[in-house]
Amino acid sequence: MNLETIKSALGNKRLKKRILIVLGLVVIFRFLSHIPVPVPDNLALAKFLSTLFNSNHLLGFADLFSGGALTNFSIVMMGVGPYITASIVIQLLTHVIPKLESLNKEGESGRRKINQYTRLITLPLAMVQSVAMIFLIQQTSQRMTQTDLIGKPNLWQWFLMVLAITGGSMLLMWIGEIITEKGVGNGISLIIFAGIVGRLPTTVGQLLNLTLGDTGKIISTLFFVLIGLAVIFAVVLLNEGQRNLPVSYARRQKGRQMYSGVDTHLPVRLITAGVIPIIFALAFLSVPGFFGQIFSNAKTEWLAEFARNLTNWFQPGRTIYAVVYFVLVILFTYFYTSVVFNPKDIAENLQKQGGFIPGIRPGNETAGYLKHVINQLTLAGSLGLGAVAILPFVIEGLTKSSALTLGGTGLLIVVSVAIETMKQIEAQTITASYDKY
Repeated sequence: MNLETIKSALGNKRLKKRILIVLGLVVIFRFLSHIPVPVPDNLALAKFLSTLFNSNHLLGFADLFSGGALTNFSIVMMGVGPYITASIVIQLLTHVIPKLESLNKEGESGRRKINQYTRLITLPLAMVQSVAMIFLIQQTSQRMTQTDLIGKPNLWQWFLMVLAITGGSMLLMWIGEIITEKGVGNGISLIIFAGIVGRLPTTVGQLLNLTLGDTGKIISTLFFVLIGLAVIFAVVLLNEGQRNLPVSYARRQKGRQMYSGVDTHLPVRLITAGVIPIIFALAFLSVPGFFGQIFSNAKTEWLAEFARNLTNWFQPGRTIYAVVYFVLVILFTYFYTSVVFNPKDIAENLQKQGGFIPGIRPGNETAGYLKHVINQLTLAGSLGLGAVAILPFVIEGLTKSSALTLGGTGLLIVVSVAIETMKQIEAQTITASYDKY
C-alpha cells in the first residue's frame, strides 16, 4: 500500500467510517481489559498474577494474547479463546456432518446459520473455561502464598464471577463480529492484534531496562532486533507469495453482441489460510498445559505426576512444544486452506463463465489440476510458516533467553494481521474509486 492509497482511503467517507469503527471498538476492548472481576483484594491478586505470569512461560504466553487482561483478572481475561475453540469445532464438524456441509454451500444464508451454531457453542465453552481459570488461579495462589486470593467464594460469588467472565467473552465475540461486518479486516484477528500491541510498550520497556541495567546485553538485544526484522521479512514474503494460473475465456455471444476472448490469470496464494493456522495452533497448544496446571495438585499421585509432566512438556521453549507447534501449523494450514479454497467449486465457476486453463479440460480435470497446485503451494507455504513460527524457540535454545520466544509468535501474528488488514483497506479503496464512475 502506497501513500496515495492511504490518502484515498482517508478521503473516502464510507471507508473512513469503517476505520473509525475499528479504532473505536479496539479502544473499548482495551478499556474492558482493565475492568476487574470483583474479588476481596484486586490489587494483591493483580500483583500476584503479574509475578506468576513473569515466571511462568505458559501463563505469560496466555497473558500476551489477552493484552494483559489475565494479569488484571479482567472480565475479558479469556479473550476470544472460547470463540476460536468453537470455530475449530464447527469447521471440523462441517467436514463430518453432511447437514453442516450442505449449509456451508448455501451461500450467505447457510454461513449465517453456521455462525449462529458457533455462537451457541461459544457460550458453554466460555463458562467451562472461566470456571477452570478461576479454579487454576485459586489453587495456584493457595500453593504459592498459602492464601486464597480469590477469597474463598461461596456459590453466589462463583456464579457472579463466571457470569462476568463469560459475559466478557461473549461481548468480545460480538465486538469481533461487528468489526468484521461494519469495519475493515477480520474482527477476531484484530482483537488478538490489539491485545498483543497493547502489551508492546510494557515489553519494550522491560527490554530497555534489562539492557540499560547490563550494558553487556546490548549486543544480544541488537541480535534479537535483527532476528525480529528477519521474521517480519519472512512473514511478508510468505503473505505476498502467489502463483498466477493462466485462464482464458473463449469468444461468446450474448444476444446479438459478440464478445471476444480474454486472457487473464487466477491468483493462488502461497498461504491461503493467512494467520489463522498460527492462532488455531496456539489455541490447541494451550490445552495440555492448562489441564496440567489444574490437575497438578490432584490427590491421585499418578494423575498429579502426569499433570506436572504435561505442564513441563508444553512450556513454551521446550522441544516437544516446538515440534508439536510446527506440526499443528502445517496441519491447520492444510485444514483451513481446504475450507476457504474448494477446487471443485472454482472449476465449476470457471466452466459456467466460459473460462478454462490452457491445456486442461474444463470440469473434473481442472478441479484435479487446481487441487494439485494448491497442495504443492500449501506444502511449501505451511513448511515456511511453521519454520518462521518455531524460529524464536530455536533462537532461545541457542541464546538461553526467552525474550524472543514470547515476542516472536506475537510478532508473527501482528505482521500477518497488519498485512491482511492493509490489503482489505486497499481493496475497498480501489472498489470505492470504481464506484465513482
